[in-house]
Amino acid sequence: MAEAEFDVLILGAGSGGYSCALRAAQLGLSVGLVEKGNLGGTCLHIGCIPTKALLHAAEIADSAREASQFGVQATFEGVDMAGVNAYKDGVVDRLFKGLTGLIKGRGITVIEGEGTLTGPRTVTVDGTAYSGKHVVLASGSYSRTLPGLEIDGERVITSEQALRLDRVPASAIVLGGGVIGCEFASVWKSFGADVTIVEALPRLVAVEDEASSKALERAFRKRKIAFRTGTPFQSVKVTDTGVAVTVEGGDVIEAELLLVAVGRGPTTDGLGYAEQGVAMERGFVLADERCRTNVDGVFAVGDIVPGLQLAHRGFQQGIFVAEEIAGLEPTPIDEAGIPRVTYSHPEIASCGLNEDRARELYGDEITTVTFDLGGNGKSQILKTQGFVKLVARKDGPVVGIHLVGDRVGELIGEAQLIYNWEGHADDVAPLVHAHPTQNEALGEAHLALAGKSLHAHA
Repeated sequence: MAEAEFDVLILGAGSGGYSCALRAAQLGLSVGLVEKGNLGGTCLHIGCIPTKALLHAAEIADSAREASQFGVQATFEGVDMAGVNAYKDGVVDRLFKGLTGLIKGRGITVIEGEGTLTGPRTVTVDGTAYSGKHVVLASGSYSRTLPGLEIDGERVITSEQALRLDRVPASAIVLGGGVIGCEFASVWKSFGADVTIVEALPRLVAVEDEASSKALERAFRKRKIAFRTGTPFQSVKVTDTGVAVTVEGGDVIEAELLLVAVGRGPTTDGLGYAEQGVAMERGFVLADERCRTNVDGVFAVGDIVPGLQLAHRGFQQGIFVAEEIAGLEPTPIDEAGIPRVTYSHPEIASCGLNEDRARELYGDEITTVTFDLGGNGKSQILKTQGFVKLVARKDGPVVGIHLVGDRVGELIGEAQLIYNWEGHADDVAPLVHAHPTQNEALGEAHLALAGKSLHAHA
């Protein structure tokens, strides 16, 4: 017999799991939420929130160092990591307490411990079985490594361990030039470390539009962040002073530590998914556009489902599943319409298709427009460089928006609306964008796409 039966039983309380729990409870469903760690999962405790706190501290360090450019006399005396970590942990703690209060206030039953799927509608936690009319798998992800590359937690570390460092390393090698790698490289450089990125793919943040990658690479060169693209890792040796990394071709790069940032894998091993007949592929749970697995009544959300491993994707999927279970027939999520942001200095933000993918789908129907932030007043005030690039179908909607520059992640909300609502240049060009804001750059780009270019060369 099961200890208790819920309308919705959720395995994992990260972004996907807790959003599903909150929305389901809001809709009057009884909810059981299983979590072995802290409510909020990776994003809140060892991912999005603490890394962005470090990135903000890095921005403050750069501002202090460069204050004289703005006529402000200031002295930069270095980074106090104890103080930085206290600030970071304080942000996490306040959000955690707020989330805990929300979960409690909605009457959600939190089941503490490691859960295992032991039946199509049953999750067992520390020997006690709980059942649900619907089960949602939301067990999250972990930091990957490479075959033969051992994480020792001291010289060879993951992003989780990097978040707990009590010092600024004198030098660091970052293995992986994706979002996580570029963000930590940016932080450490602002804090005063010498940084080298090693990336096997031909360019940094290779999932982004090529123009965005090139812009980030130019900015990193200017900041003296070294990077080796198209350079596969071969081996690492721990030395008396740090690490010696050998890359393809035999070159050896030395530093105080090696950050392994080669992506995240799905946390599904040993949780009983495959044993209960859930279709899997390379550790991921296969689900359709309505987040349904092949097992009736079992859903899957977040990082365990193939696709973008982003907290806001899991969050929205969790809401979708709760509404699906409640019979509200929500609209499926367009994966291409999920906004993406790399919070480095400068930031990269995008929504929709990159130019290469758009041309694969639409061929010569595609046209592009790029508006340089040099023509944007607020960007000049902030002393940031970058652009807004639009990818559109000729006489059709905008199918991709790509931005580079400090703080452009804050612009992605409007970009998401334009893409998801299939906006045309003529729809956006008449909209009034406040002056002076970086948001104007989106408006100016659409003016240019509509043939009404003002601050950009026609």
